[in-house]
Amino acid sequence: MRSFKEEKRMLLLTYLLSIALFLNLALLKQPIDKGALIMGGVMCLLIGYAHFIIRKFYPDGDKYILIFASILSVIGVAMLYRITMVSAIKQVVWFVLGMAGYILIVVLLPDLKRFHKYKYVYLTATLIFMGMATFFGKEIYGAKNWVYIGGFGFQPSELGKIFLILYLAAALRSYSSFKQLIEPALIVMISLGFMVLQRDLGSALIIFGISITILYIATSKLKYIAACLGLFSIGATISYKLFGHIRNRVMIWKNPWAYANDESYQIVQGLIAISSGGLLGLGLGQGFPKWVPVKTTDYIFAIITEELGIITAVGIIIIYFLLFYRTMRAALKADDGFSQLAAVGFSAMIASQVLVIIGGVFNLIPLTGITLPLISYGGSSMLTMFFALGILQKISEEG
Repeated sequence: MRSFKEEKRMLLLTYLLSIALFLNLALLKQPIDKGALIMGGVMCLLIGYAHFIIRKFYPDGDKYILIFASILSVIGVAMLYRITMVSAIKQVVWFVLGMAGYILIVVLLPDLKRFHKYKYVYLTATLIFMGMATFFGKEIYGAKNWVYIGGFGFQPSELGKIFLILYLAAALRSYSSFKQLIEPALIVMISLGFMVLQRDLGSALIIFGISITILYIATSKLKYIAACLGLFSIGATISYKLFGHIRNRVMIWKNPWAYANDESYQIVQGLIAISSGGLLGLGLGQGFPKWVPVKTTDYIFAIITEELGIITAVGIIIIYFLLFYRTMRAALKADDGFSQLAAVGFSAMIASQVLVIIGGVFNLIPLTGITLPLISYGGSSMLTMFFALGILQKISEEG
């Protein structure tokens, strides 16, 4: 009963956040922008309906996973509406589809423990989706990681990460000897090789983060982690020597101001936006997002920081941490190896993606060009994230 009251309190705060953001956006225009008010109402209705369904029919699991994901989605849609209404409308459609998928996974998916036997289905799907863009991809911003079919574009590696996690969980669920690591190691190396060929540095870092996290949880051996770090360093050095795109990213990371009008224009404009926002921000709608390239995807966090301030940016990072914490709790409560490792893998995927993109925006690491989960515009990212969260919710319900 106490947990339910706390959930209702968090839901109320989520509704208040949505009302505050979209009402502010509505008042920025004269006459009042009714579209912003409708958008805010739609978000509240969708979140309330999803929570009602999950709470009514599956009352045992951790509902904070859904609540924290909803808060991040509200912030993302509001900022996209502020930047460009068309992107916000499309994002709401992806949010609806993602939320529907989330509910269907929880409601229709049978006991997750049974799915460990499909290891080679996951393996095949991993190789297909990881390698697809290498052969059929279109190069965008230096990376060849988008595939277009009939005018519809998506990133196959987003789905590839889902299947990779399921494969590693199935392969390592009952680890007993070093021999069991050979096949998973080859699959991870092939996946990383595809990412290097596609020059998709962000996905390579995320795949590595996922793999070593699952490896450590499955084996508890630090020597394997050290060996993986050594091999990754060697691979990164070779990639740096072979590919000019990677050398260029490292060059502008080390000294962005020297190339402020050319290669590092995006990084510099993002840093200027962040610094101009200060502690409290310029105010929603008062910033200058038009000067920041790729503002709806890679650099939306810079726009948020400029208009809402460092305090809001830190708050978003805390929400991500809380989401990660709740998903890891699901892993701790899982009663079989496959569910536990799958939960760890999906949790690591979320954490790695957040750290990589925010680190790139603040120029702490070379910029990699990936989306900020649940906030950045993108159908592939939104659907993948809600698919992962749906599985995590299912594991939480079973635990």
